[in-house]
Amino acid sequence: MDLEFVGIDPNTGGGGSPTVWVEDEAAEIVVQGWKADAVLEARICGTEWVAGHARGIPDHEAVVRVPARMVPILREACDVAERTGLYRPAEERPAERGAPGDA
Repeated sequence: MDLEFVGIDPNTGGGGSPTVWVEDEAAEIVVQGWKADAVLEARICGTEWVAGHARGIPDHEAVVRVPARMVPILREACDVAERTGLYRPAEERPAERGAPGDA
């Protein structure tokens, strides 16, 4: 598992800060952010975002908050994934593995 550091919140004060990496083996963008509070989680859990899709946050998933000032860092992570061949359009890739617990 090779993690490529992409960037950290530019307003970091030296403690835990939102951070972004690209992980090559699983072909994933990894994000560290602030934990969502109970109010945000309740809003997310109470809304049907995609018709017919289960509501709620599965135990194997988490909601994190990342400041909008990190848009350039998130964009760079996407660019890294493309440059390194980790991302390919759906029509060019074989069936992807789902997250743990996905059907």
